[in-house]
Amino acid sequence: MRFFDLFRIAYRELGRNSLRTIFTILGIVVGIAAVIIVVSLGGGAQKAIIDELSGFSSQTILVGAGKEPKGPSDIFQLLTNTLKEPELKALSDSNRVPNVDIITPAIFQVETAEYKGETERGTMLGANEGIFEIFQTAPAEGRTFSKPEVDNRASVVVIGANIREELFGPSDAVGEYIKINDRLFEVIGVLPPIGNILIFNADEFLTIPYTTVQDYVLGAKNYHRIILHAETVEIVPTVVRDIETTLRELHNISDPSRDDFFVDTQDDAVLRVGTITSIFNSVFLAIASISLLVGGIGIMNIMLVSVTERTREIGILKAIGATHKDILSQFLLEAILITLAGGIMGISVGGLLSYLGVQAFNKIAGQNLDFFFSLQAVLAGITISIITGIIFGLYPAFKASKKDPIEALRYE
Repeated sequence: MRFFDLFRIAYRELGRNSLRTIFTILGIVVGIAAVIIVVSLGGGAQKAIIDELSGFSSQTILVGAGKEPKGPSDIFQLLTNTLKEPELKALSDSNRVPNVDIITPAIFQVETAEYKGETERGTMLGANEGIFEIFQTAPAEGRTFSKPEVDNRASVVVIGANIREELFGPSDAVGEYIKINDRLFEVIGVLPPIGNILIFNADEFLTIPYTTVQDYVLGAKNYHRIILHAETVEIVPTVVRDIETTLRELHNISDPSRDDFFVDTQDDAVLRVGTITSIFNSVFLAIASISLLVGGIGIMNIMLVSVTERTREIGILKAIGATHKDILSQFLLEAILITLAGGIMGISVGGLLSYLGVQAFNKIAGQNLDFFFSLQAVLAGITISIITGIIFGLYPAFKASKKDPIEALRYE
């Protein structure tokens, strides 16, 4: 039997039970749509973060608390508190870590700023006066805080452009007081529009002396990061080795595999972001595949019912010369057409939901995440659909091809 004849018969049978066909492919639509959404949003987020890191100073070195994340179980190590005042003092020692011109601890926390009934959520950044030089920015209005203000735990804040716009509008911000975590802070400076720095929107920064954050906001003595700026790009690998040696001596670590800290340069950070996003993408893809499994089982059940309903038809086809291979091919083609139709619909639905999700995220979070929709994801969706049809359609098709023609003709 020619392929065209097989296709015509399969198309006719699916169209004859169109409502059942539509409900059958819903599981495939959901599964493929989920795959497309994960690939699209994950790829877009990874591209955005890597673009930001690529624009970050290549002389900047970040020391992170906890074990270097290399797998899903290591991600929670980032929450440990292995960076404190002794580590900052050791890394600030020019005899231990030379060729560093700026060093600052960094503490991050999402907080709400309030001014005369107006509120705005932003990223509280606790650091010292060197953070502005590292970020290569200066206030558009007012000034930055000084070392004496850091030492004296001053309640001062330099705010980002979005915070200034939302809280103060056209009014002057410098000299006013805003409330953060039930404490009043004097606004001494306003940053110009910057956009994203690392994974944060700098226009929503609430930059405060880290000593103030530790004592009056969080009540914790640890740092999330220690940021260093090497004197030259060429000296960065040497500085990294000095940092690792210093912290291992301080923490009595002889085996590098047992490090309770990690050191990131620009290149390291790009690779690590790729690793972490790939891990999460794999987890979400595994979850999405459950929908495909459920959809595939549904297709197999429906095809088995179809084989039973069309037993007499199978007998007639065999009586007029159809071979086992012809029957097998016909029912297998029907299963593939169902999953392929579901795959195409799932790609369309997934692409649309991804686009709407990106637009909603950008509006709510004030970000500028690009919509990411790759040809590879489309090809993967189609391939997965066809493979699902083959896997779950093979048994019903094989069962149909093995029916005895005489018994099939007698079936009522």
